[in-house]
Amino acid sequence: MNVERYLRLIAGSFILIAAVLAWTVSLWFLAFIAFVGLNLVQSAVTDWCPMMAILRKAGVRDSDAPGRAAETIV
Repeated sequence: MNVERYLRLIAGSFILIAAVLAWTVSLWFLAFIAFVGLNLVQSAVTDWCPMMAILRKAGVRDSDAPGRAAETIV
């Protein structure tokens, strides 16, 4: 998997887990869902995401195709 797939997996998991916790534990977990949503909007506008930087430092590759940049894959 590449960075973008991991990012979608992590964001979706955070939202689902927080939604279950908001339903079962406390409505304050909705604030975490809002934080994730705001981070997704911010990353779309600025083209920078902290989680992508973390994943890259962890060694996750940018693209599934070896030797090609993620921007060139359509």
